[in-house]
Amino acid sequence: MKEAAGEANMTVITIVLIGVVLLIGTVVVTRLMNRVSTTSQNETGACASGYHFDETTATCVQDTPAS
Repeated sequence: MKEAAGEANMTVITIVLIGVVLLIGTVVVTRLMNRVSTTSQNETGACASGYHFDETTATCVQDTPAS
């Protein structure tokens, strides 16, 4: 019976660790994708639609909507 309990504990630990790794990976990938989409330029060297090039930060920044 002790062996079964030990294996169950290891299974739970493994599942929790997999969840933690997936959570961290999701956060990292999401931040990376957001950063790339707002800072990268398209193949012509211009910012994507809805963005303009900010000289002070040397990145593409989202346009503010006119009110």
